[in-house]
Amino acid sequence: MILTVFIISLLYLLLIGAFLWGFHKIRRFHPKAVNPKTTFSIIIPFRNEAGNLPRIVSALGELAYPKHLFEVIFVDDDSTDNSVDRLNEVLSPSPLDTTIIKNNRMTPAPKKDAITTGIAASKYEWVITTDADCVLPRHWLNSYDVFIQHTKSQCIVGPVRFYTKANFFNSFQVLDFLSLQATAIGAFGIRQPFLSNGANLAYTKSLFHQLQGFEGNTHIASGDDIFLLEKAVRTHPGAVHYMKCKAAIVNTFPEPTWRNYLQQRIRWASKAKAYNNWFGKYTGAVVLSMNALIIIGAVLFGIGLLSFEYVLFPLILKLSIDFSLLYVTALFFDQQRHLKQFLISFLIYPFVTVYSALMALFSSYSWKGRTFKS
Repeated sequence: MILTVFIISLLYLLLIGAFLWGFHKIRRFHPKAVNPKTTFSIIIPFRNEAGNLPRIVSALGELAYPKHLFEVIFVDDDSTDNSVDRLNEVLSPSPLDTTIIKNNRMTPAPKKDAITTGIAASKYEWVITTDADCVLPRHWLNSYDVFIQHTKSQCIVGPVRFYTKANFFNSFQVLDFLSLQATAIGAFGIRQPFLSNGANLAYTKSLFHQLQGFEGNTHIASGDDIFLLEKAVRTHPGAVHYMKCKAAIVNTFPEPTWRNYLQQRIRWASKAKAYNNWFGKYTGAVVLSMNALIIIGAVLFGIGLLSFEYVLFPLILKLSIDFSLLYVTALFFDQQRHLKQFLISFLIYPFVTVYSALMALFSSYSWKGRTFKS
């Protein structure tokens, strides 16, 4: 057991240390003023988002990018509320080039179908996906345009953060989400990208068709972002980039209840077993092993089978390296205030991780009012 403690702790230290190094290797991108050239098709799948659609329509209308250079395609994924009526209502006075279409369901993955449906109806080469519950920054498209003009990108992963008040539950989710963003950025920095977020993801239509879209992973309900990135990195590694740009940060919101949060975590964990990327699987295995080690070590100490120093060693090591990575990430995303809840969150996080992983293996999960098998 003692040898196991040291091996897992060392692997975890090296992994998170690599992400910390990789995070610093990805330079901040500061968009310069250029003549806008890129045309974008923004695709927004939605299901039962009547309360959120007015906000994102307002944000789209306030984008600083020339209105004639982008279109917005809303894809209704079988909403059972008045989302479509509400959307038509808020769009009626809007100068935006918008389309509302129905999702063409073809697979067990509704969001992937929605994006495929949106791309089929789009008229521009660059596609950007986001979610109906997001808030878009004013210079979102400008940032992408400058980045595209200065790189040979075909796929660009953008930053996402939770926008919320700083109570414990919200801060816990913010810190959890920051760890994912830190991992995504750090993995790009060490040239092993495997994480992205569909709330802020851009790629060319040519690349999407060349990769045959989501073919090969449509049996998995979620993962429209990760599995497409995986295919893009495998075939065009030099054309996939992370845009570490504050002006491009998309805001979204944490879950309102612990039940919803855990369902979200199970959904995210359920994708890990389908990774084809070895580094993604390795990261998941090391992180899960370290969190399980913390719990098992505490239990063994409690029943007198493990000395206290062998519980304290991995705990202090994990606390130190986790905080180092979260701190620099929180600085980039301007979320330092949530670090006040780090210590308590740190003690809860291993239980959430292990629980989510186990449930992802043996149970289903709920998402947007529908139940899916893990």
